[in-house]
Amino acid sequence: MAKTSTRFLSPMRATKSKYGNRKATYQGIEFDSVKEANRYAALLMLQRAGEISELKTQVPFELVPAQFEPDTVGPRGGIRRGACLEKAVNYVADFVYKDKQGQMVVEDTKGFRTADYIIKRKLMLYVHKIRIKEI
Repeated sequence: MAKTSTRFLSPMRATKSKYGNRKATYQGIEFDSVKEANRYAALLMLQRAGEISELKTQVPFELVPAQFEPDTVGPRGGIRRGACLEKAVNYVADFVYKDKQGQMVVEDTKGFRTADYIIKRKLMLYVHKIRIKEI
């Protein structure tokens, strides 16, 4: 009988990510990297000092809406929603807050700029007229 491996990864076990970052937890919030957790701590201090307000994490922005087939009328007269052809494209900002002048600031903590991120950054500017502040 062949010996089988019963080794499993614990859900809390740290694994190396594709880009070498390590997940970090600060005040019960899990962040994708230590850099992101440190930036959150700095932003909290700025908020306490009154430099920024309304700090939020992981804020989604829709860049391209979902695409559906046309709705049809069913055999008993009800409207059938068309099937989803393409899901929506969203960008999730690491941090969103208002500065002292009341302007909304969208921040992303980047260690590596992927091709997907660059396209989403351009779509944020085109669709929402928001320039992402990269840290």
